[in-house]
Amino acid sequence: MVSSTKKIISRKQRLHKMKLLPIENIQINHQKIRQIDSTVKSIYRLIIYSRYHLDDDLLDIYLEGVNNLKDLLSIKNAQMEAQNEDEAIEYLKNLRISLDFVIEEIISQNTFEKEIQLFQLLRLVSPETNAIHPNRYRQTLVQIGAHICPEPALVPALVSELFFKMQSIKNPIIKAIYFHHELIRIHPFADGNGRVTRIAKNWMLMYDLYPPIFISDAPQKKEYISTLGNSFRELEKHQCQWNDFTSQFFEQELDRLITNSSLLYESINLIGKKRAEFYKNNGQ
Repeated sequence: MVSSTKKIISRKQRLHKMKLLPIENIQINHQKIRQIDSTVKSIYRLIIYSRYHLDDDLLDIYLEGVNNLKDLLSIKNAQMEAQNEDEAIEYLKNLRISLDFVIEEIISQNTFEKEIQLFQLLRLVSPETNAIHPNRYRQTLVQIGAHICPEPALVPALVSELFFKMQSIKNPIIKAIYFHHELIRIHPFADGNGRVTRIAKNWMLMYDLYPPIFISDAPQKKEYISTLGNSFRELEKHQCQWNDFTSQFFEQELDRLITNSSLLYESINLIGKKRAEFYKNNGQ
């Protein structure tokens, strides 16, 4: 009993000292980032230079590709996070509302960069959570698996620090993945943290013309949760030190973005091929 009490006290002491992962400690696979950038550039070369895409088609083609991914993102997240069919329907509705809001913000030249935008997303994606503590961070202790999240009193300062640190990350892909990892570790809300974080991450990516990252199936969701949990555990043991599990999480996110970039390229390329075939068959 005494030993157990000492462990709890020791863990609380570590929580009080919780620090965000320093930006300079990030070790990411830049070759994969170059691969993603190459695919995205190929997408826009098709749109701009292909004679089989009309000027009026450019925005429609891109939005069609994004909306296909948007539907997948909504459906998969709803299915894998809801406890029953009614919850899945509600989740799906809220996710679509949130993504429509994000697309409107992007069209208005607004990226995700302000703390207040977290609360905007929470109100849309998880209105029931916002109703508990309107426009406030959580007031209770929460735990993700074995990871005990920071005490409520520490949350506002940690979130503010996270937004400050993000300003020094120039690459939008690294910024989005870093934000995802650290906000989940803080877990600022009583519920809806995963949904808010993923929508915010994709807002950043889509603003810079990357497709969104989404979890495509239940095994991938299980892997995602396990990798994050292991990363948090290692960071709790060794504050601020990059570790294999944190690296693994970044790699998995990059791999998902590679897949989605390729899907977007293929969908846009197919439109051009069909139009070229139509012109050929009709002597144009």
